[in-house]
Amino acid sequence: MQATAYTYDPESRSGQVLLDDGTPVPFDTAAFDAGGLRLLRPGQRVRIETEGTGTDRRITLVTLQTF
Repeated sequence: MQATAYTYDPESRSGQVLLDDGTPVPFDTAAFDAGGLRLLRPGQRVRIETEGTGTDRRITLVTLQTF
């Protein structure tokens, strides 16, 4: 699934992405670290993996979108 980086805190390595419908979804340190990234800038296009549905949905991986 694709999303756009919305917020990112380099100290905690966590933040939020915006889904294409505008829904913000938070990600934690584990999801950021799983993607192997060192930095994330707001506006960057990212690929995410999630588990769960509805309010129980959580991001398990955040990485850069590649074509």
